[in-house]
Formats: sequence, structure tokens, C-alpha cells
Amino acid sequence: MNDQPQGFGKAFSHTGFRWKLGRYARAAGHEVVEKALWLYYAAQSPDTPRWAKTAIYGALGYFIFPLDAIPDFAAVVGYTDDLGVLAAALATVSMYITDEIKDRTRQTMGRWFSPIPVRTDQPD
Repeated sequence: MNDQPQGFGKAFSHTGFRWKLGRYARAAGHEVVEKALWLYYAAQSPDTPRWAKTAIYGALGYFIFPLDAIPDFAAVVGYTDDLGVLAAALATVSMYITDEIKDRTRQTMGRWFSPIPVRTDQPD
């Protein structure tokens, strides 16, 4: 079996993934980031088989690839294609998205999407 990444899997890198999320997490939105993190953490698990990691890295590679079907900078719809690709990968590997992975994702999401404090010391 060929261990070399294929297709968009070649575009995946841990650095590129962290950069994209660090820069665009809020723009991508909660749902896209949550699914991307589920997949990312599942790929790190030793319990996830190689075939599933291949599907995951392909989807995450598409997510970080600078050119995609709908440009990410397009208002409102920019991450729609990314969400579709991530959702398809999740449907394929869902049995490897454990409660531990969901908890880890929830903790990360809590840090990244913490509510902005409302200032109450200023008059209306």
C-alpha cells in the first residue's frame, strides 16, 4: 500500500492547519471549526486506522488549500464547500470521533469562541 498522501491530502500540514484556524476560525464559524477539529483530533488518535486518516487528511487538506470551489473570502458562502467536504469525511469516519475527541474539541472551541464581554459601564 502506498503511504504517500494523495489528492488534497498532499496539501495538509499541521502548521498550515493551525495557521488557517488561528487566522480564520471566527470567519469560518463554529460549525466548520468544530468539524475540522473533530477530524484533526481523530487523525492524531492511534485508534484511527490508516484508511480513515487518509480520508481525514484529504478533507483537512481541502480545508487549508488556498484555492477551492468557493473562495473562503466570499461573504456568507465562502466556507460552504469546506463544510460539505468536512461533513462527508465525518460521515465516513464517524465511528472514530470519540467522546474524548468531542470533549477536547469543546475545550478548544471554548477558548477560541469565548464570548466577548459586554461593557456595562457606558451609558446607552
